[in-house]
Amino acid sequence: MPLSYHHIFQAGTNPATAPLLLLHGTGGDENDLLPLARKLAPGSAILSPRGDVSEHGARRFFARLGEGVFDPAEVTRRTHALADFVQAAAAHYGFDANRLTALGFSNGANIAATLLQLRPATLGAALLLRSMLVLDTPAAPDSLTGKRVLMLNGSADPIVPLDHPPRLAALLRAGGAEVTQTLVQANHGLVATDLTAASAWLAKLSF
Repeated sequence: MPLSYHHIFQAGTNPATAPLLLLHGTGGDENDLLPLARKLAPGSAILSPRGDVSEHGARRFFARLGEGVFDPAEVTRRTHALADFVQAAAAHYGFDANRLTALGFSNGANIAATLLQLRPATLGAALLLRSMLVLDTPAAPDSLTGKRVLMLNGSADPIVPLDHPPRLAALLRAGGAEVTQTLVQANHGLVATDLTAASAWLAKLSF
């Protein structure tokens, strides 16, 4: 299967750390989350694809019809395409797909969540920064058993409605995921509290 997304792969230097799947936000690219990943998980292998959807020149992983409005069929198709890419990349580069941990911000966090909902075998864990509810579909029973998810959302986020994080968490817990949902004093941008919480969570992550 071809590696269909433009991407960066960096081999890990510490086999004890889980490989990371970096998923950038709207307008970003495959380089955006590299500094954050290196700060949070030094030594991890990194797979960082570039979103293949353009919204007036801004890269995304799936389209939107308006702010917070999505076409479920389009989201589903893009989610399966990304899952297929990750599967092919794991075979090509030889990283441990069972331990692959998503680090996603905004639109990247959203597609990490839909991967958990639709293609749960793709990820071993997920760190969702500023995710919102995109697909109102519960994960299949037991499909996420043993998988850990950290959701970090801003209390004053103008993009993500306050009811979305708990609703998304419930959909993931329906599949058996162990979800930690935290509201930090922030807007849509990241703050020091996010980094502290993410670093502590990653340090305790085990498979």
